Formats: sequence, structure tokens, C-alpha cells
Amino acid sequence: MSYLAAAAIAFGLTFLGELPDKSLFASLVLGTRYRPLYVWTGAAAAFAVHMAIAVTAGQLLALAPRPVVDGIVAALFLAGAAYLWVSSFRQQRPEGADAARQGGPPASFLRIAGTSFGVVFLAEWGDITQITAANLAARNNPVAVFAGAVLGLWLIAALAVNLGAKSLDLVPMAWVRRITATILLALGIYTAVTALVG
Repeated sequence: MSYLAAAAIAFGLTFLGELPDKSLFASLVLGTRYRPLYVWTGAAAAFAVHMAIAVTAGQLLALAPRPVVDGIVAALFLAGAAYLWVSSFRQQRPEGADAARQGGPPASFLRIAGTSFGVVFLAEWGDITQITAANLAARNNPVAVFAGAVLGLWLIAALAVNLGAKSLDLVPMAWVRRITATILLALGIYTAVTALVG
């Protein structure tokens, strides 16, 4: 797969996968309380660190024999698709939205960015976007996967902190999860067939 194709796939899957995610809601809630640029800076840094970890894990996975890698990647894609499909039928509500609107003393850039970094960094562990990036990096150019995934996460964080809580009523999160699950299912089936055929 070419560099641009790997980056585009990583961007698209990460962008879609992050839409219904807890990190999106955390960024959105923080963005309703603090300056969006401060929140985005912290969230963007956390996303970049997580993608570096994911891509490194994917490269370690790539050291295994190709059929084993394809089998593991296929299983993870299929598990991710199943998780997103099942979770799309649960009611999603941003936690802490009411608390975020409470007033408080003005906070510094470092405090807001640091808080945003911490919240997003903790929320992203084992996230579907992190697993997807590791899977893609195991079979494609890791720099391309990192660049595409980070850009997707940075864009979604920028949208979250700037749109505010009211925009959640306009986005059908259940359908975003189902679309992402379908894409992951297709990738899982393709990778499984590749593993079986050799």
C-alpha cells in the first residue's frame, strides 16, 4: 500500500472511530468551559503520544511471521467491529456536561492544556482508534499511519472543542459507530482472507 493510501485509510478510520468516543466528549466538555485552543493543545499532544505508542506496538507485532500477524490483525479488526456495532445500540450521553458549565476562576494555559492532556491521555488507553492504528502500522508504513491517524485525531479534537455541547444533537452517533464497524468488518474479512490464502 502506498504512503498516501495508508495515511488516508488511517485518517478516515481514526476520524470515524473517534467520533463516538469518550475522548471526543471529554474534549467537547472541556471546550465548553475553557478556551478551545488551550484544550485542543493538550488533547492534540495526548493524541500524538498515544499514536506513537500504537504505531510502535504495531511495528513490534510486525516482527511475527506474516500469517500470524494477518490473523491477529483480522481478529482485532473483527473484535473492534463487533464492539462498535453492539455499542451503537446503547444510549450515549457526554458525561459531565452539566458540571462543565459551572463557573470558576480563570485558568492558565498550562493548567488547561495539562488537564486536557491528562484527561485525553487516560481516556485513550485501549481505545479502538489506538488498536486500529497498531493494526495498520503492522502491515503498512508506520510514518504514514502515524501521520494519518494523528491528523484525524487532531481534526476531531478541533471540531469537538469548537462546536460545543449543542452540536451533539445534530450528530447521529449510533450511525457513526455502525459505519465505522462496517469498515472495520470489511478490513477484518479482507485480512482474514489474506491470512488464509497466504
